[in-house]
This record gives sequence, structure tokens and C-alpha cells, in this order.
Amino acid sequence: MLYRSRRLQALFGGLLEAVTYTDLAALVNNPEAAEAEDLDYKQELPANTDKGKEELAKDVAGFANHTGGVLVVGMAEAKGIPSKVMDTDVSDALQRHLQQVVASNTSPPVRFDMRAVPNPDPAAQGRGFLLISVPRSPQGPHAVTAPPTKATEKALRYPRRAATKTDWLTEVDVATAYQRRFDEGADRTRRLDSVERGAVYDVPRNGLPCLLVSLVPEIPGDMTINQETYHRHRRELLAASLISEEQPVFDRIRIGLRRLVATGGDPDDGWYSQCDLHRDGAGVWALRPPTHTGAVDEEGFRWAEHDTVLWLLLSALHMLGAHARDRSGATGTALASAVILGNRYSYPDGPKRPLTLPPVGGLSPRPENELLYPLRLEGVRADGRTRRPMSTQSCSFADSKAVLFLDELADCGPGLVQGASLLADELVQAFGIAEALPLTRAGQLRQSGWSTELWPGMVQWAATHGIEVLTS
Repeated sequence: MLYRSRRLQALFGGLLEAVTYTDLAALVNNPEAAEAEDLDYKQELPANTDKGKEELAKDVAGFANHTGGVLVVGMAEAKGIPSKVMDTDVSDALQRHLQQVVASNTSPPVRFDMRAVPNPDPAAQGRGFLLISVPRSPQGPHAVTAPPTKATEKALRYPRRAATKTDWLTEVDVATAYQRRFDEGADRTRRLDSVERGAVYDVPRNGLPCLLVSLVPEIPGDMTINQETYHRHRRELLAASLISEEQPVFDRIRIGLRRLVATGGDPDDGWYSQCDLHRDGAGVWALRPPTHTGAVDEEGFRWAEHDTVLWLLLSALHMLGAHARDRSGATGTALASAVILGNRYSYPDGPKRPLTLPPVGGLSPRPENELLYPLRLEGVRADGRTRRPMSTQSCSFADSKAVLFLDELADCGPGLVQGASLLADELVQAFGIAEALPLTRAGQLRQSGWSTELWPGMVQWAATHGIEVLTS
């Protein structure tokens, strides 16, 4: 689910997506489970009246405009303490209706999750608890746009959760909230640039192309690094693989300054990757795709298979999203960046380009003295070996940014493909390609964009994760 809270996780006895009916029923008469800034109870949600729609919009926007929280529907309360289980309707039809109510009565629309926790008793079929989880929103402040059901002097109707009730933001509060949104966005951008630039300086000095994928969560986490957790994380990372593959991608794990560093491959060979996983949930993965050399009109260049680059992009987004959410405990959205470098010296404000010296005494030049070719993204012909031109121009630097949801990246479903598609379209346009054909903005895989080598594994991966495949 979109919202994560260690306090509520401890209170409920597990993650929101795993809590059971018995866990929630056990909250009755527990004073520690009293309503708070991040927790509210409702017997039911009569969102088919103007008053009910206004109340739901207010409750959800109030959480989004504060620190986030959970609404437990199907529970009565007395003085804020859960007092009695009151099973409510948990049907798909009701959940669709509630989604529509919130989307139509908040601006900008609040993003939230719902999860039905049915009563296991067969006699109570279709009833149980409904969990509504709302993360703190980077798009706040959110206004309630439902017509007021009672006279009010407030022209601005921006709710915010305050202790066990809802306050309304004043004009000054709203202005401050907008300023905070811009400031936090700038902070995330600076953090992303810092994480990304650090990785560029660590890329081996051999003049080869590189894909750089970075991520900074909106709400940072705090990964514990000690002897016990290091050994656990090390085991996990040594077993990690690219999507659709089982071959481990890392062979060395070490501890860096407030981060874990995972590397794999040979720095001077065709395949190499380095991943920095920071304690606050930020991360960057530098991957070197296999490349070939070619020439057009006597202009030399390297070329990489475009579907291989997108496969690496998908894998990196998933890895970084899972780290931020599951190791660090970060929540909400994340600012993500994807950069294609023809070589490490083409990164703005990056390492200075070295002098290119000829071989001495018949020896080959040092790796950093290799010719720094620009890059192209191309397809592969049916023989699987020769280049099928796609790029209309060479490029040494291309970048794209997007705000994505951590849960969608970590869960490895259609949302991951959507996010990768958003980033990939901007990247390939720098090479004169209109769109990244292997992926769609609807979260699908398009068969015509994939090579015969990668496609069988991608089909199996898509089936496992509920991703639609387009074969026409």
C-alpha cells in the first residue's frame, strides 16, 4: 500500500497489506489504538449523500495535507478508542464508488489505497473492515471541492488532520503549504543531483557508455546498518538479478559512507554495474550495456540495443524502489532520473575529459585514453547480430525525470512499466526515436519492440506480474 507507518505496523501487528480481520478486531478497547493524527475510525462510509461525500473528501484530504494516515471503516469508537466491530460493506462496487467520490471532490485529486479485510465467517460474506490508507502528498495542499452542506465563511476549504479532528487551513497556511511543496521539490532535486553525480565519478574510466538510474524518495527512510543487517542485506544483494533472469547481477558488496555499495562484472570488460543504496532510501545504479562499434558517413559511434537499455531501466527502477521501501522504510512518491551517457566525461559538471594520447612503444593506450565515441540506440536484425538502424543521430548525453510511486516500482507490476515508459520516451527522443516501443504508457509490453533474445523471458516475467502483452 502507498502509506507506511512503523507505529501503525507495530499496533496492527504487521504491514497494512498483511493485517488480518482478527488483528483489527483485537484493537477493541485497546487505549493504545485510540484515534490519533495518523488513525481514524468510522462505522461506515455513507458516501452516497452530499454530506457523506464531503466528509469522505475531508477525511482523505486531511490526512494527505498532514503526515498521512489510515481510516479503519467498520469499527465504532468511544472517546476515540475502538469499542465495537461493526462490519461494513467491502464490495468492489463500493470501493470503486469511493474512489470516484474522492477523485471528484478533491483538488488536486488525492491518491490513496483501499484494502478490504473480509470477515472470515461465511455468514458475513461481503462484509468486514475496509482500510483506507493515505500517504502524505507531495501535491498538497488538497482542497475539498464538494459543495458545503452547511453555511461556512471559509472560501478556502483545505482540511488538515490535527490530533483526533480536522482543522481547516487559513490563507496563510495554504500559501505556506504551496511554498513547502516547491521547497521540498527543490530539496529532492538537489539530493538526486548529489547522488547521481557521486556515481558518475565512481564509474570506471574507460570511455564506455553507461545507463545511470537514480531515485530519491519523497519521505526518506532510515536503513539500519550494523553487523547483523549488513550480512542480511549482503545475502539479498548477492542473490539479486535483473528482471526476467535468475543470474545474480552483483558479486561484491561493501559498506560505504551511509550506504551499501554493490558491484558486479569487470570494470574493463563489456559488462559492469555499480549500485549505491543509501541509508535514507535514495539510490543510484550505473549499468554498462553491451555495445558495438559502427560508422555512418565516416563518423564512428558505439551502439547499444535499445530494448536492452529499457530492460536495464526496468530492472534498476525495481531494485531502487524495493530498496527505498523495504530496506529503508521510505514511503510515498520518489523523484526518479534516468541518464544515458556516451561516456562518463559527457555528464555536465562531471569528471574532466582526459587527453587522448597515442600508443607508446607498441602498447595499447590506457583505458581512459580510448576514443570517446558518441552513442546510438539501435535494433537488431533477425540474425541477432547485425545492426538495424533506429537512431537518426548520435548522442552523448540524454536525461529524463519523473515522479513515481515507490510501491508501484517495488511491486514490479504495470505501474513499474508505466514509470519506465515515461522516462524512456524522453531518453530515446534524444536519439531521434519518437517513443520507446517496447513499453507503453498504459503499463504494457509491446512484442514488436523486443528482440528475439529478450522476448521469451519478458513474456514469462509479464505473466508472473500481471502485465499485459501486446502481440500486434
